[in-house]
Amino acid sequence: MKDIFRTKSIKTLIKETEGEKSLKKSLGAFELTMLGIGAIVGSGIFVLTGVAAAKFSGPALVISFIVAGLACAFAALCYAEFAAMIPVAGSAYTYGYAALGEVWAWIIGWDLILEYAVAIGAVAIGWSGYIVNLLKNMGINLPASLVASPYEGGIVNLPAMLIIGVISILLIIGVKESAKFNNLIVAIKLVIIFLFIFLAVGHVKPANWQPFMPYGFNGVLQGAAYVFFAYIGFDAVSTAAEEVKNPQKDLPKGIIASLLICTVLYIVVSAILTGVVPYLNYMNTAAPVAFALEQIGINWGSALVSVGAVFGLTSVLLVMMFGQTRIFFAMSRDGLLPEVIGGINKKTKTPVNSTIIVGVATAIIAGFLPIGIVSELTNIGTLAAFIIVSLGIVVLRKKRPDIKRSFKCPLVPITPIISALACFGLILQLETATKIRFVVWFALGIVVYLAYGRRHSTMNNEIRDEKAGEGKSCEATITN
Repeated sequence: MKDIFRTKSIKTLIKETEGEKSLKKSLGAFELTMLGIGAIVGSGIFVLTGVAAAKFSGPALVISFIVAGLACAFAALCYAEFAAMIPVAGSAYTYGYAALGEVWAWIIGWDLILEYAVAIGAVAIGWSGYIVNLLKNMGINLPASLVASPYEGGIVNLPAMLIIGVISILLIIGVKESAKFNNLIVAIKLVIIFLFIFLAVGHVKPANWQPFMPYGFNGVLQGAAYVFFAYIGFDAVSTAAEEVKNPQKDLPKGIIASLLICTVLYIVVSAILTGVVPYLNYMNTAAPVAFALEQIGINWGSALVSVGAVFGLTSVLLVMMFGQTRIFFAMSRDGLLPEVIGGINKKTKTPVNSTIIVGVATAIIAGFLPIGIVSELTNIGTLAAFIIVSLGIVVLRKKRPDIKRSFKCPLVPITPIISALACFGLILQLETATKIRFVVWFALGIVVYLAYGRRHSTMNNEIRDEKAGEGKSCEATITN
């Protein structure tokens, strides 16, 4: 059983990025920052803020965002050190392989598969809701049976499936083209957010911030665990490591800059939302930003925000699907998943097979399941990955202090330990049912690893071949 804890050397990991199964290097710090913003700014501002304020935090939602942002900030510093040191596709999965061993890498990878798949499904369903509402306002009514899952009385959520198909095609065309498209839609949604701030800030009534913490500090912590979904995506920046031209410098910049920008935006928007409209009024709205502008009589602004939400959720889908495909690609290249999944297009240098698989699987999730089922597991999966990455920094600093680190996480082991404890604390705030489902997924992953991954692992196969070669050599020596 010792072989399942073998780590893969950083030299070997980097060497793999130079062969035929490597990805095209075409991203810089700006593109990485925009990828991060593209993934982070979306459902958090346009969907989650209202429900979080009404159910958990009240006006203290700003503190919930700060708590969740701080947990992410400590984790981001750990990610930045790993990403600069190991500029290889796979994000936390690859870092776990280098620091903790194959079985831990598998656990993280299996965890990330769950995280991204359910997140993509949830965001696609949210995107569908916005686009259906926009078309309705334009006098175009889509058949109810084609915009809802069977669980909601329909046949299929067709718009959700179609947007996933479009994003899949874009990712197959090429990462540079995908990044350009992402830059454009991120710019549009940032303009929309700044427009909301400009229009609404003059209508803030400080009386709406009273009581500031209606559900107590425990409510603030529960709100932080809930809005943590809003931050999911900054880690997707690190999945692009293998496609960055200067990863040692640009990856830390992209990860940290995108997280800081988005945290500030979340704090400002949540403060304005709860100041413009009493927090309880957001209880039954899935579009709080547009709702707030409606309440102060700026209907044209509300319609424009809905358009911005469509762009915002589109960029989230793009980056989430990008991250999912790169994790599949990395796990396939290591033999833990079937080799066919990691197929690379010779012309575009993109992982076509993994993109098709992710597209089909998430389209089925988005088309036939309701948002409640597909969104519950995202937060716990991400938090678990953050914990393992944070502890991996401590382990690798002790095991391999000689490795050159172009970016160093400050105050190790204090920073990683704070990151791990903060993430674990947020996990404790999640519902028991969510934790049980996660344990079931974890157990299923162990079964898959023992049945397939361990036997087909390229690293373990190489080790077995070396042992077999040594045995033949000894046998030949004895014969002679």
